[in-house]
Amino acid sequence: MTPRKAVDQELSKERILETAREQFSQLGYRDVSMRGIAKSLGYSPGSLYYHFREKADLFSAMAAEDFARLNTLLDETVSQSPLAGQEQLEMIFIAFIRFGFENKRSFELMFLIQQPELDCYTMKPKTESYEKFAKAVKKSLFVINPGHAENGDMIWILFLSLHGFVSFFISSTQSFEDVSKLAYLHVQLLLRGLH
Repeated sequence: MTPRKAVDQELSKERILETAREQFSQLGYRDVSMRGIAKSLGYSPGSLYYHFREKADLFSAMAAEDFARLNTLLDETVSQSPLAGQEQLEMIFIAFIRFGFENKRSFELMFLIQQPELDCYTMKPKTESYEKFAKAVKKSLFVINPGHAENGDMIWILFLSLHGFVSFFISSTQSFEDVSKLAYLHVQLLLRGLH
């Protein structure tokens, strides 16, 4: 095995993505370079190019991975929750908020970076993730209030409200546990408004 191969095997995609996620969050997309990511990891830029063709390819892989984790969480929440209805909605909403708090860097990159040149990398996974959220919410919403379930705007409003809650705290050092009472109160107010 050549020395370069040994280095490439030690440098996993996961390590690269985590370092890139941190840099994108701190510096913004434009100010991050493959060279800077490699330097942070203690490797040559060529080691990164072994895994990713360019910065955009790396960002695309990162977005796909983050949305996949959110989608998996949503699937798990729905499968572990009671039948569709208010309790399931509460679990979905709390899971979304918890994801945002436990993955602040990812959440910021997934939803808060406003750079049109990145839309081609995030739009498809973002849309698929929202559709999964909307489908799960619609099913439970139909049990509570069929009129709201048929109104796509209501699902969008619920999503924006959850998104806004997380976004407000995104740059704070508070954990989900620190704001859990407030999160549950927020979710209860949303659910009360659905009847």
